[in-house]
Amino acid sequence: MSDRLETELVTKALKQALYNRKTNKDLMFHSDRGTQYTSNEFKELANRHGITLSMSAKGRCYDNAVAESFFHTLKTEEVHLSNYRIREEAKTSIFEYVEIFYNRKRLHSTLGYVSPIDFEAAWNCTAERVI
Repeated sequence: MSDRLETELVTKALKQALYNRKTNKDLMFHSDRGTQYTSNEFKELANRHGITLSMSAKGRCYDNAVAESFFHTLKTEEVHLSNYRIREEAKTSIFEYVEIFYNRKRLHSTLGYVSPIDFEAAWNCTAERVI
């Protein structure tokens, strides 16, 4: 979490995702056209890992609807209901919301009313059977 949109934040997040997921599958990273995503450093990192970059068309928030929906939900269910006293409290609370509740327990209508963790596990089982 940062108080500014910067390349370092998104490159660290991508490195963390690559480390945690350890996948060799073809990957695509979709984002808006923020300067942190169009920076040479970020593009080079993605290229080194064979990641295809995809960006929304200028002024088309619907191209990034999944991310927009996530942030709306985060604000509605967590941020606007909380009164954080310090940044660390906000970081901890938002981390717990995303990692403990949103990804593991919250049912998502677009995923057939299962959690993202359960959806991904089922997807991986199906993909392994196909291969």
